[in-house]
Amino acid sequence: METTIRPINPGDNQRMAQIIRTALAEFGANKPGTVYFDESTDHLYELFREPGSAYFIAEENGELLGGAGIFPTPGLPEGHCELVKMYLDSKARGKGLGGKMISHCLSTAKAMGYTHIYLETMPELRKAVSVYEKFGFQYLNGPMGNSGHFGCDVWMLKSLKDT
Repeated sequence: METTIRPINPGDNQRMAQIIRTALAEFGANKPGTVYFDESTDHLYELFREPGSAYFIAEENGELLGGAGIFPTPGLPEGHCELVKMYLDSKARGKGLGGKMISHCLSTAKAMGYTHIYLETMPELRKAVSVYEKFGFQYLNGPMGNSGHFGCDVWMLKSLKDT
């Protein structure tokens, strides 16, 4: 089966919000200060109309499997964006789709002129953290920018120079 990665459409909002909240609950990461409680999680299409942002949907045979995006989070240094809202439906995990989504976001960020990509996550999402490590994300000692996600305590950064 062929997986397609495409830009988000307005009709994807409800399903993506469901995938995000289900995944966070599944890993015990549905806590305050995370996207679980962000009102914007229900309006991703509208959120990603922001200049300098992009959000992508992974789908197979018309079924939405997950998504990931890049966002010019306020307070980040010049040339930096954030890898955001990277979530997959449980049946889509463990098949390399997360890696494809990250690769797509990295190449998009570089094409948009970004030099670095930052992310925030949690230890509860261990499998995602190990994938970020494989992509060359380096650990930081604290957060960058003003994401408002005080529930995240793992911060990572990658240079897009060699991407």
